[in-house]
Amino acid sequence: MISFKRFFLVPALFSTLFVNSQTSNIEGSKYQFTKIYNFDPTPVLSQGRTSTCWSFSCMSFLESELMRMGNKSSVNLSEMYIVRKAYELKAEKFIRMDGKINFGQGGAFHDIPLVVKNFGIVPFDIYNGKLNKVSGYNHDAMYTEYETFMNAILAKISNPEGIDLSWKKDFNKLLDKNLGEDIKEFEWEGKKYTPKSYAESLGLNMNNYVSITSFTNHPMYEKCQLEIPDNWAWGESYNVSLEDLVAVTENALKNGYTVAWGADVSEKGFSFKNGLAIVPKNGSSIAMLGKDNKGFNDAGADRSGNQFLMPGEELKITPEVRQLAYDNKTTTDDHGMHIVGLFKDQNGTKYFLVKNSWGTNNYPKGFLYVSENYFKYKTINVFLHKDAINTELKTKLNLN
Repeated sequence: MISFKRFFLVPALFSTLFVNSQTSNIEGSKYQFTKIYNFDPTPVLSQGRTSTCWSFSCMSFLESELMRMGNKSSVNLSEMYIVRKAYELKAEKFIRMDGKINFGQGGAFHDIPLVVKNFGIVPFDIYNGKLNKVSGYNHDAMYTEYETFMNAILAKISNPEGIDLSWKKDFNKLLDKNLGEDIKEFEWEGKKYTPKSYAESLGLNMNNYVSITSFTNHPMYEKCQLEIPDNWAWGESYNVSLEDLVAVTENALKNGYTVAWGADVSEKGFSFKNGLAIVPKNGSSIAMLGKDNKGFNDAGADRSGNQFLMPGEELKITPEVRQLAYDNKTTTDDHGMHIVGLFKDQNGTKYFLVKNSWGTNNYPKGFLYVSENYFKYKTINVFLHKDAINTELKTKLNLN
């Protein structure tokens, strides 16, 4: 397969921005962020006009995992191979469920272990998903074609003779056309691999990764299914207290692990262009101009307000406040990102440093600072290595 290289160099730009004793969110801001923990991830990418943040963020997370495990050179994993194989699984389940599950571009972090266990993984240079060098990815027309095809198959399930099972072959032809032919075997760095054998060569054990959430409509410290449309695979999460959700994430960073983060980014206080996500006590202090993209795959509407320039008072987030927003659907499952650091501002407020997948047309160049209150309020789940969880909580969750 012919592809162009997306070189992964030492992320010097990232290091330049964040190794200094103090940094800010945008030029002219009076925020002063001091590093507590910080890890250099692979370079920021753009998911383009797609709703594939779940794959971009989790591939970034796994690339950081490989570096943590001692891989001396950055490994560049294919986001679109994961997307393609997830579509295969999603389509089959959609038909089995008579269309009663979500068939969309979105997904969840536990889709990645599902794909890797069933099919494997490949380098980006082996499968780029037909990335256009100039315009990047755009899945609008592609998804419309898939949706039309699947609904046509669904319409035939009431036929007395049932459906023709050749639909799977026809669907794979559409995947080949739009994303590139499936990979059965490839050569990489002088060795031959299948996607499964390449995954094994990386040393990533997908059984080591878990999803953690915190909602009071499920029993604490037990497994639950997140009731969100993109959980088409019915993946499970461990439900913990809000205090433990924050502690798990901070403890991971303290011990050298990064964390994949699923969250609602539709809030007024989430501004990628301002490099900041906050929960102002007075929400009316922020003005919005324009609309967010429905797939949340760009910087969205312009948001402006003094609290993006100077720390101010935030809404206090309790489990009750968090749960109400989830129950009344003002908290929705919008976007997947990658937490790579922990900072504090001049007032001692903690912020997670988050790597996004909307390109680098902001400051600080593809990253943003997320306040602890925003994290408490709008986190759907985190995905991390189970060894990043402290022993006491692992015992409580029966995690071996």
